[in-house]
Amino acid sequence: MSVQGANPKPQDEEAFSSLGALRSAKSTQRLNQIAHVRAKGVGEHISLPQIAVCGDQSAGKSSVLEGITGIPFPRKDGVCTKFATEIILYHSTETSSIIATVIPHISRSKPDRERLQAYHRVLADFFDLPSVIQDASSLLQLRGFGTDEGLAFSEDVLRIEVTGDTGLNLTVVDLPGLIAVPNEEQTEEDVQLVERLVDSYLQSSRTIILAVIQASNDIANQGIIRRARKFDKAGQRTVGIITKPDLINKSTEGRIALLAKNQDTTKLKLGYFLLKNPDPEQLDKGISLRERKQKELEFFSSAAWKEHRLDPARVGIDALREFLQDLLDRHIEKELPKVRNEIKTLLAAIEAELAKFGDERPTPAHMRMFLTRRSMEYYNLARAALEGNYHAQDTDFFGLEGYSMRLRAEVHKLNGLFATRMREAGSKRKIVEIQPGDTSDEETESVPEDGQLLVTKREFDHWVNETYIRTRGRELPGNYNHILLAELFHEHSNRWSDIADQHLTQLFQVTSNFVEKALTKVFLEDDARQEILLIARNKLEEAWKLANDELQKLLADEKRQPITYNHYYTDNIQNAREDSLKKAMQTAVRGAVEEDFKGKFHVSNTAVDSERLLNSLQRRVIVNMDAQACAEAVDGLNAYYKVAIKTFIDNMCRQVIERHLLSNLPDIFAPTTVVKFSDEDLIRIAAEPAKQKDKRTALAALAQDLRDSLTALQN
Repeated sequence: MSVQGANPKPQDEEAFSSLGALRSAKSTQRLNQIAHVRAKGVGEHISLPQIAVCGDQSAGKSSVLEGITGIPFPRKDGVCTKFATEIILYHSTETSSIIATVIPHISRSKPDRERLQAYHRVLADFFDLPSVIQDASSLLQLRGFGTDEGLAFSEDVLRIEVTGDTGLNLTVVDLPGLIAVPNEEQTEEDVQLVERLVDSYLQSSRTIILAVIQASNDIANQGIIRRARKFDKAGQRTVGIITKPDLINKSTEGRIALLAKNQDTTKLKLGYFLLKNPDPEQLDKGISLRERKQKELEFFSSAAWKEHRLDPARVGIDALREFLQDLLDRHIEKELPKVRNEIKTLLAAIEAELAKFGDERPTPAHMRMFLTRRSMEYYNLARAALEGNYHAQDTDFFGLEGYSMRLRAEVHKLNGLFATRMREAGSKRKIVEIQPGDTSDEETESVPEDGQLLVTKREFDHWVNETYIRTRGRELPGNYNHILLAELFHEHSNRWSDIADQHLTQLFQVTSNFVEKALTKVFLEDDARQEILLIARNKLEEAWKLANDELQKLLADEKRQPITYNHYYTDNIQNAREDSLKKAMQTAVRGAVEEDFKGKFHVSNTAVDSERLLNSLQRRVIVNMDAQACAEAVDGLNAYYKVAIKTFIDNMCRQVIERHLLSNLPDIFAPTTVVKFSDEDLIRIAAEPAKQKDKRTALAALAQDLRDSLTALQN
């Protein structure tokens, strides 16, 4: 809201005249450019050049600000600035207005932000400022303004936008004074808040710092100089302002003159200016800017100051304004390229965020197109993951979580671990060597953490013999029936079920995690993502059920009578029998040679030697028919187990994992899924949330403002 065509009052005309002293042809163009950028709201996102007046409490900051801008800031004894006041000046020959608003601090709650942002007051003239500041103090609920609670200061900002024939576009900030020592009225919390607020302005490289120090105070005790140096180490944007020289003791002018000439121990690269602010009596009489300048000139023309030969270019408000003009020109020329680069960076980030939103989707047709595109993105990610083409799609995605999104590699790793575990721990009993020194005849079966029994060869044979005894049928001694092999195998392989279940569960978790991460990558909107995740989880549960059913079928097959046509089985049986015969022959020959031939045996061509050897071997080959049957059963078990476990591992990986968990993974959310959605489904799943619409609109508007700002800053 503004007052169109309003004529400025006399005091406003004087203020606008003073503002004109801060402009040159070059700065006018640059300041106009900055004003254009600020008017677009870009200043809320990127720091723009401005002047900040800061210092200790009661240092005379408001008088300095009034001298620079011509705007009469309220000043009373014992009353200090409670919050930052930004004066934003816009030059216009067609419109004249003064508008006050409050900018809430980022820490404010949403209700507080809305309450403060609702404040909007049009001022009749600058003399309305005291009542505006009173309003703002009450609105901010500061201590002493309608309440005895709360803080004495606020990090919120009072913004005064001045539009008129100022001849200048500029932002000047009046900051609360730094508190030297906490007291009953100003707590330690207040001290920290003010310091934090002042620092927030000083740390911006775009801020020209006017460090106001009181002449009657020791410069070494002026905290503002120390803070300014902290954020402006090069000293390229800090100007010292010495105020209240009329309050120093007589004969101490030399000390102040030395400081004003930048010859004291505390030097500033840009030096100091010496000002004489109006005294309380002059303020009560309503001294004009013209009268202020005259009084200031008379004060520094006195003998007490003349003898110190002060630099006229460093004394008085006019000299300060002239210096600020040149400094402002140089500062803006230096900072504008940085502003342009920051705008470009911010614009790129916003355009990238808008691109993630995709096009608007007001109708079901738009929604279907949106989901189809997202489904293609997911389908391509899933297909690349299954095929191991990790560089064909989003390489960043396939680098997530320690490369666990590289699904095919992860499946290979887990399948390999499954196969190894099956080979090493799949059998119920595992034969281990007897430890040296272990001469116990008792059963020594032990159970490790995973439940597999560790047994000796004798214990293993004992288990086979017991099974042989309870499964005997009508077969003759020395033979075993098919039931023995079946029972031995079923018990020996009964750990397969648990190992396979664990492997299936682990792979289901891996695939589920992949689907969730892939859909999260594809969908940025929470609502749409949650709807699609619900669909995906249902399909994954179906896949899990099918995979588990397939596994149960495989396990059921292993519980039937052993059957195989794999020649590897017969090869294993033949090799086992040959090994057994070889061992028996070696034992018999060794015994015959040691006992009947005194450890020496030479093969000769005589029939007597051959007959003697055969008789000796015959006495030593005594066959226990039951032991023979058990030994052959062990050979059969080992041969069949080797064939069966390889088949089971392959079937588990191919028929259970690949067929049911992996092969249909891309179809969890494929374009064919989207085709089946009704209009109601589309609206439920893909209707754009109101919050996102608002954000899209705001981002699009900001992006356009940034483009306009770049255009304005081209020259």
